Amino acid sequence: MTTVLIVDDQPLQRLGFRMLLESSPGTAVAGEAAHGAEAVRRAAELRPDVVLMDVRMPGMDGIEATRRIVADGGRSRVLVLTTFDMDEYAHAALRAGASGFLLKDALPEELLAGIRAVASGDAVIAPGLTRRLLDAYAHHLPVRVAGTESDDPRYRALTEREREILVTMARGWTNGEIAERLVLAESTVKTHVSRVLAKIGARDRVQAVIFAYDLGLTRAGGAT
Repeated sequence: MTTVLIVDDQPLQRLGFRMLLESSPGTAVAGEAAHGAEAVRRAAELRPDVVLMDVRMPGMDGIEATRRIVADGGRSRVLVLTTFDMDEYAHAALRAGASGFLLKDALPEELLAGIRAVASGDAVIAPGLTRRLLDAYAHHLPVRVAGTESDDPRYRALTEREREILVTMARGWTNGEIAERLVLAESTVKTHVSRVLAKIGARDRVQAVIFAYDLGLTRAGGAT
């Protein structure tokens, strides 16, 4: 059973999410919170599998709440909900440690699938959408001098093949596309992706993409 903490400052929105989750086999509502500070407290108390996090709330917003929940080191993973698919708040939340984001008007089955994916340790954002999001806000990322990625011990720990896989992930390629273009079995690609995540300390694919952008391994418009 996947337990979910619903965080939203709109009572009707919380009610809608509650009704959906309670009507779906395999999910249960652990609790609700109306703002970020309450979300941090309730996440610490309830230890839900997933925190369904609104971003724009009075007081402590969803970005800071996400940062604190992730920093706590507990089992809870954060799925951010936003109104716009290119919302700068969603980008900031991902950098704060969220495992992905969905639009608030996502179809019920998409929301449920996203919750299950996050609970299982996967990322919710499709690779193509990840690329669009990071490209849109690439100017927020630090400018790196070519070659300085070798200064990062996490990057140095990667093999040449794993570095190649990391770059293709940052370009938004799916495992199937990586397998086809690099002439590898998809199972082999999955193994490489898992090793990359482990070596760089990324919780999921989204965090790996951000890591690659931070190192300057790829930039907006660089996908091929």
